[in-house]
Amino acid sequence: MSGKSTALPAHSSSSHARATTNSHAGPTCTLQPVASEADFDATVAALPPSTLAIVYFNADWAEPCQKITLVLSTLAATYEQTSPPRIAFFSIDAEELSDISEKYNVTQVPFIALQKGGKILETIIGLDVNHIRSTIDRYAGGGAGGESLPPAQKVNKSEQPQTNGGGVAKYAPGASDPSTAPQYSAEQMDAPKSKEELDQRLSELVKAAPVMLFMKGTPSAPQCGFSRQTVSILREKGVRYGFFNILADDEVRQGLKEFSEWPTFPQVYVDGELVGGLDILKEEFENDPEFLKDYSVQKQAQAA
Repeated sequence: MSGKSTALPAHSSSSHARATTNSHAGPTCTLQPVASEADFDATVAALPPSTLAIVYFNADWAEPCQKITLVLSTLAATYEQTSPPRIAFFSIDAEELSDISEKYNVTQVPFIALQKGGKILETIIGLDVNHIRSTIDRYAGGGAGGESLPPAQKVNKSEQPQTNGGGVAKYAPGASDPSTAPQYSAEQMDAPKSKEELDQRLSELVKAAPVMLFMKGTPSAPQCGFSRQTVSILREKGVRYGFFNILADDEVRQGLKEFSEWPTFPQVYVDGELVGGLDILKEEFENDPEFLKDYSVQKQAQAA
């Protein structure tokens, strides 16, 4: 999937009709930021069962989300506000509101869930604008109920040696950690990949954040001692980082070993380049206490 801007696709006749509606004086829908889990639960609970809710999970540090935020904001404005609401768009910071992210099993951002009456109709991952728009169009025009909300993701400890790890997110997450990164639709994720396609995906994953940690588990629930120590070091140094839980994606877990010629986990990348595992990370900080200072939360706050 290209990271370049993608033009909004031409609409079907139903989309043209909706665009014409926008020429009316009535207000149009907006992408509504969610302030808290309580607000989200109350707002969604108050929606009629017929209302299509577009629940968009994002992270402010993830560049792919900037594009999808613009796409969804533009798309929302093509729908006229009605009473009762026909459709509603919600924007959720996947890390700040991680409890909501866990309920939806968010492991990557951008992540979009379409739901009615508390039931998931479909989820979309990545930057496939055509797929996002056509899917929302399809469900906005009606449709049957979907699957129940999935339970929070649980990762069980493996009986194998504790050498691998992973997930995807940002800086030192808290009690629960959503994952973040990829730029692929759900259909693309499920399709068999050639080595070239996998390498392309891995190439984008290691650059998903300036500092990326591929670990076993998540920062709040590491599944091996090496991953736990790595998280502790990054947190102690105040490093802002993304993470990928390799337990959730065996293709990435196996592919990354060959891609980087590094057989064990965790793996730390800086600007897309492999630094190494826990031992190398320790050595880097021992040799240079200022290592990764440019990626610290304090440094980025000063730059802002």
